[in-house]
Amino acid sequence: MKKQHTDSSSQTSVLEEKALDARMEREAMEIATTVQDVRTVVKFYQNAQESIGLVPTMGYLHMGHVSLIEKARKSCDRVIVSIFVNPIQFGPNEDFTHYPRDLEHDLELCRDAGADLVFAPEVADMYPKPNLIFADVKTLGDHLCGASRPGHFQGVLTVVAKLFNICQPDLAFFGEKDAQQLAIIRRMVTDFNFPVEIVPCPIIREADGLAMSSRNVYLSEQERAAALSLSRSLEKAWQALEAGERSAGAIRDIIHSGISAEPLARIDYVEVVDSETLQPVATISSSILAAVAVFFGKTRLIDNFTFRPE
Repeated sequence: MKKQHTDSSSQTSVLEEKALDARMEREAMEIATTVQDVRTVVKFYQNAQESIGLVPTMGYLHMGHVSLIEKARKSCDRVIVSIFVNPIQFGPNEDFTHYPRDLEHDLELCRDAGADLVFAPEVADMYPKPNLIFADVKTLGDHLCGASRPGHFQGVLTVVAKLFNICQPDLAFFGEKDAQQLAIIRRMVTDFNFPVEIVPCPIIREADGLAMSSRNVYLSEQERAAALSLSRSLEKAWQALEAGERSAGAIRDIIHSGISAEPLARIDYVEVVDSETLQPVATISSSILAAVAVFFGKTRLIDNFTFRPE
């Protein structure tokens, strides 16, 4: 039998063509900066009967955001990522002006993760006139982060409602790190009859346990080390729950004592609440959210877990 020979140069050229095709496909991601541009693209998707996934972000993306985009990529025909630092959710003494921004890096991550369209508007395009109408929240937003950030969730809901109207998603993907935000947006979708399904996505952590956040960049080396008290204290509380502890007060004490032992930590809140109503509980008999907000220097970090007793 005559031995078959493989032309290695031919193989190489085929591989190069495939690599080029893959690169061109990634680079086909579109970028829109106006509401009208997004609506034009969305209409094209809808006419093709393609499902749309939306990943709303404020930019300075990290692997937590990437996990949302990848989840959307697996779930939908088309993926839209919004990158917009929303001024109306920042208080007067908060970090809107200095909030980290790196659009070029964000676009690279979006392209690599499989986004089809990035919506990166200017403030003047999202708010051409000062808003006279806002989406607001009762009960769910008056404690936890809402207690120390008045008006925050009004700003969040207003911009998310605008993004839902502009992008017309079938599914919208939100991280569980912002657990109160997630619960409030879910309720807005129900109360306002938005035709969108909210998809919660797990917290993504650094190798040492710190929850990924755009604000981590603000931390000094010492503050970064001190911030590990959040995940470590939550882990101890989780272990107590797994061992059968059902007193919410005891769980709060475990978390509070673990964090307060860190000299650089300044606690905003440590709470154990019902996962749906976000109201405090005394005894843990159904799904609960254990949530914390803590300052390290000027940087405010949040973290949490949800526990469902068997």
